[in-house]
Amino acid sequence: MEENEFTLRKFVAPEFVFGVGARHLAGRYAKNLGGRKVLVVSDPGVVAAGWTRDVTDSLEAVGLPFALFTGVTSNPKVDEIMAGVALYHEEECNALIAVGGGSPIDCAKGIGIVTSNGRHILLFEGVDTVRIPMPPLICIPTTGGTSADVSQFAIISNPLEKIKFAIISKSVVPDLALIDPATLTTMGSYLTACTGLDALTHAIEAYVSTARSSMTDLHAIEAIRLVSANLIPSINNPESLEYRTKVMQGSLQAGLAFSNAILGATHAMAHSLGGALDIAHGECNAILLDHVIEFNMSSAPERFEQIAAAMGLELQGMDSAHKKSALLNHVRNLKTAAGIDRRLNELGVGLSDMRFLTNHALKDPCMATNPRKPTQRDIEVVYEESL
Repeated sequence: MEENEFTLRKFVAPEFVFGVGARHLAGRYAKNLGGRKVLVVSDPGVVAAGWTRDVTDSLEAVGLPFALFTGVTSNPKVDEIMAGVALYHEEECNALIAVGGGSPIDCAKGIGIVTSNGRHILLFEGVDTVRIPMPPLICIPTTGGTSADVSQFAIISNPLEKIKFAIISKSVVPDLALIDPATLTTMGSYLTACTGLDALTHAIEAYVSTARSSMTDLHAIEAIRLVSANLIPSINNPESLEYRTKVMQGSLQAGLAFSNAILGATHAMAHSLGGALDIAHGECNAILLDHVIEFNMSSAPERFEQIAAAMGLELQGMDSAHKKSALLNHVRNLKTAAGIDRRLNELGVGLSDMRFLTNHALKDPCMATNPRKPTQRDIEVVYEESL
């Protein structure tokens, strides 16, 4: 029996509806939550795919007026959130719907935080800093990876400081997630790979987190099984609802796990990279993942063996060195098959960036639950191995 198996825990999650067609329920639920006028937060790519229109059509069907805010880029920025706040007030909205990946959802969370609390978004960095609950928020995710639709995290970029910062609070858990696997069918292979590997990283880091519990383990290990088995088939068969549904379910379960168990060094380091260079979060995680596993494995060997088993590996009869090699090779082969084969130097990272990146990674709240406590040099070495 593990030491923390029966430790007192809290577990947060929103109400969610999972299945093809869930997006069409947005209007009904917005009305049930007391919406009078809704700010719909999305981005140009999701609008072009038609998913935002499906949601606004559902609002029109129940007679709810709305305003549309699409000024969101990848790694949502402080200024984008404050622009959304201005539109929310100008249009006299009282509810929010986010349609998209992690960027529109985190942007909508930021808008909600500021509109309720009346202070600049930069003042909410950290844990439990959001005192007044957000307006009603419904999330419709259109990527199979970020899980922002079910988490108590909002990750915001501050370009002036070249950092990302985390807001972690049960106050930013959405009221409702409408999780529709059909929305994944318009993702290209690169976005599918990045978001799917992000989901896999969520699950792995939650499973070895020092804040894990028996409840989060259930979700994390099933997410590892689902994503590792179905990500490549979903890339190769992009219109297959069967594979897309299994990846979306894996993303959901990974989100339920990490929102409550927190994460680890991979995410802390990826946040530092994304803040400094504004590069795709999922690709950062994918590049770093196997190197962080290699660093962490000695601190949680049984956990990583269970992760390997969930990925379909047979480790019986192997010594520890061969078990480690088998898991690392499997993760690296999965990355290659997904088309994520670049290294950090190809994304513009150099040795001169190591100190800045490491300093910020060590301050990230995700680092606190990593299974092995790293030194500054440890993190620098992991970054260097990823160049």
